[in-house]
Amino acid sequence: MESLAGDLKQMVRTPLHDSHVAALKRHGELRRFKAGEIIADIGDPMADFLYVIEGGIDVLDPQTREPFLPHGLGPSQFMGDITFLNGGNHGMPFRASEDTTLLAVPREKVLELMSSIPEMSDIIISVMAARRRRQIEDQDGAIAIIGADQDREMRRIASFASRNRLPFRTLDLNGPEARALAKTCGIAPDTPAVIIGRDTVLDDADPAKLAALFGQDLEICDNRLVDVLIVGGGPAGVAAAVYAGAEGLSALVVEDIAVGGQAGTSSRIENYMGFPTGISGGDLVWRGHVQAMKFGTTFAMPLRVTALKRRDDLFLAMLSDGTEIRAKAVVVATGVQYRRLPIDGLERFEGVGVYYAATETEARYCRDGDVYVVGGGNSAGQAAMFLSRSSAHVHLLVRGTSLAASMSDYLSSRLEKEPKITIQYRTEVAALHGASTLEKVTLKGPDGTRNVLANGLFLMVGAAPNTEWLSGVCDLDDRGFVNTGTAPESPFESSCPGIFAVGDVRAGSVKRVASAVGEGSVVISKVWEHVNAE
Repeated sequence: MESLAGDLKQMVRTPLHDSHVAALKRHGELRRFKAGEIIADIGDPMADFLYVIEGGIDVLDPQTREPFLPHGLGPSQFMGDITFLNGGNHGMPFRASEDTTLLAVPREKVLELMSSIPEMSDIIISVMAARRRRQIEDQDGAIAIIGADQDREMRRIASFASRNRLPFRTLDLNGPEARALAKTCGIAPDTPAVIIGRDTVLDDADPAKLAALFGQDLEICDNRLVDVLIVGGGPAGVAAAVYAGAEGLSALVVEDIAVGGQAGTSSRIENYMGFPTGISGGDLVWRGHVQAMKFGTTFAMPLRVTALKRRDDLFLAMLSDGTEIRAKAVVVATGVQYRRLPIDGLERFEGVGVYYAATETEARYCRDGDVYVVGGGNSAGQAAMFLSRSSAHVHLLVRGTSLAASMSDYLSSRLEKEPKITIQYRTEVAALHGASTLEKVTLKGPDGTRNVLANGLFLMVGAAPNTEWLSGVCDLDDRGFVNTGTAPESPFESSCPGIFAVGDVRAGSVKRVASAVGEGSVVISKVWEHVNAE
């Protein structure tokens, strides 16, 4: 399967050309550090591109504060990882290993240079993205999550970190490493917690606080004006973000969970053109995310648009943190969410046995047991195939009598041939059972009702559009999808001029990743015309 790591060839030491350094020097200044001086610490903003002129830099272990890598950064190398493009914060400490001189160039100037010098952009992006990928694969970041296997909130934070590509490690609540770290931090043993670095406890930890620490929330200034506000970070929204940035529009993407949307939770997409061995949804959308950041589009998470109003020639969007954003145009790309089944006690098990995504994070909680996937679409089929790798057995529950109308033929054929997967037609979940976590489910099918042991239940059925915040602003159909195409020359524009809808949230759209990417790409030409109309 294609992966970003293989594509980048782990280019962590590729030097910039002399001409690139000369261009940087025209916009930067020299900064000097004494041996042993901290250059940047965890949570410090990546406001500048820092290039080593002379001396050296040690990357420090977040826990021990000792040199982390066998070789530090020397002349011709630079600091930072891929979050630099979005104005994020440092996730590791850096210290001068000797008297060191750095060239510091403001982030905005570097983005301008990257836009005009593709070769320079390729090197910086390859190096920074490879660094982040290595951290994720080696689980050597500054975040330690204690008790993710036992605590619902810790699981939610681990899922957020995983989907947002924040490197972290999980520690068993009762394990010796967790107890030692708890003692160092002055918290009671066997206490679920999020620890940053060596001894910093993230009080009342939640995804928003974690995002703020690492600069993903962007601290958007109130009343900020952008050319286009893109609501939703799935394939359609990210495609729109790429093309908006490439066309010179100032664009802001607001996403309430993680870039990728539902596609980001797919472990394997095999029918997307250009990836004959398949690619995970997360990696596919991540490539677009990086492209969009390269062109200057910014992303803010986890935030939601709670209301939208028209004010003169602008749109005023209210965000979940109380911030207000002004925009000349709005692209609605909020996609759809899986429906919550009408089962008593469902909420009690969400996050501790009941899941709406099947990624590595959820799979580790269900290993070696029987899991149940509800749904008959491609997402459910992909989840079943993925979970079969680590679970004892996967049961795919389908309400209808066939998969032919809802699932790609290649995928349904593969499911039927996999010995670790059983497809149960005309079968539904009637009840859930367990103490603190899900233990059993009651199934109702052609042979009556029965209770079965269950390590996990994955709900991937139905499609409810995320459009409550648009009520009264533009026309929606009877199911809540955005009606578009009232103007023949603009098939993605809603009934309200300046508001466009793309991807799964648009009424009549084809619910496929490729279609969403296409719509997000094409819509920007009409957005540009609207923004630049006299």
